[in-house]
Amino acid sequence: MNSTETVAVVVVTYNSQRLLADLIQSLGPGLEGVNWHLTVADNDSKDDSAGEIHRLKPDATVIEMGRNAGYAAGINAAVAKSGPFTAVLVLNPDVRLTPDCVRTLLDTLRENGTGIAVPLLHDGDGRLIETMRREPAVRRVLADAVLGAGRAGRIGTLGEMITDPGQYRSETVTAWAEGSTMLISADCWNAIAPWDESFFLYSEETDFALRARDAGFVTRFTPAARATHLEGDSKVSPGLWALLTINKVRLYRRRHHRLAATAFWAALLLRETSRAAIGNVPSRRAVRFLLNPRRLRETPGPHTVTA
Repeated sequence: MNSTETVAVVVVTYNSQRLLADLIQSLGPGLEGVNWHLTVADNDSKDDSAGEIHRLKPDATVIEMGRNAGYAAGINAAVAKSGPFTAVLVLNPDVRLTPDCVRTLLDTLRENGTGIAVPLLHDGDGRLIETMRREPAVRRVLADAVLGAGRAGRIGTLGEMITDPGQYRSETVTAWAEGSTMLISADCWNAIAPWDESFFLYSEETDFALRARDAGFVTRFTPAARATHLEGDSKVSPGLWALLTINKVRLYRRRHHRLAATAFWAALLLRETSRAAIGNVPSRRAVRFLLNPRRLRETPGPHTVTA
C-alpha cells in the first residue's frame, strides 16, 4: 500500500438504501492497495440511507444535509468533512468498482497535466456506457437534432457525446465526462472547488471539468480502469430531462456572449420541439422549460423538476 496516497471517497445519497450494500462491497476490491476513507452526504432521504451506511461501514462519516440540497452541494459538504487527501473519488450510489479500479485511476492522475481521471463504464447488463463528451456547441446540438446523438457522435468531432466504440479502447483526453465516477487530484480540487451548487443536478460535472481545463487540468479517460454504473432515469423522466436541458443553457450562457447563448438556446429548442412533435414526453416538458423565462433565470432546486 502506498502510504503517500490517500483517497477521500465521497458519495451523495438520496433514497439510495437499496443500492448501498453492493456499493460498499465493491469499495474494498476497487480501492485495493490504497489508503481511503468514506464520507457520505445524505440529501434528506426518506428511506434509511444514512442508517444503512452506519451499519455497513461504521467508520464512515455520514453528513445529514437536512434537505435535498443537490448533487454538487452534497459533494462539497462531503469533501469539507473528509480527512486529508491526495485525491477525491466522487461516486454515485449505483456505481460498482471493479478490482484495482482506483489504483489504476491514480496512475492515470499522475500523468502530466491531468486533474481528473475517469474509467471505462458499463451498465448493469455489461453494455458500454458512452461517457466521454466534447465541449457543448451550437453545431453539436444541431447535429444531435438532425442526425441523433448516436450518429453525430461517430462523425469526426461533430457530436457532443462520443459514441464511436473505438474511442473507448485507448487512453485519451476528453473535454468532460459523466460525473458518476471521477477521481480528482487534490491540486485540481484546491484550484477549482467548490462544485457549483446552483446547478442542483446536471451540468455541475461539465462546469467543474471545463473550469479545470481552463486552469490547466485535463480530464483523462482510461479503459484500464473499469466500473459498472447502473444508471439513473434522466432519459425517461420528463422532469429530470427538462432540468438537464435547461441547465445546458445556463452553463453555456455563463461561458459565452449573449448572441452565442441565444443561438445555443434556439438550437436546443429546435431539437426538443422536433422530438416533442413525434410524441416524446420528456422533450415536451423540456420545451415548456425552455420557453419559460423564469426557468432560465432562477437558481435550480428541487422545485425545478416539478410540472
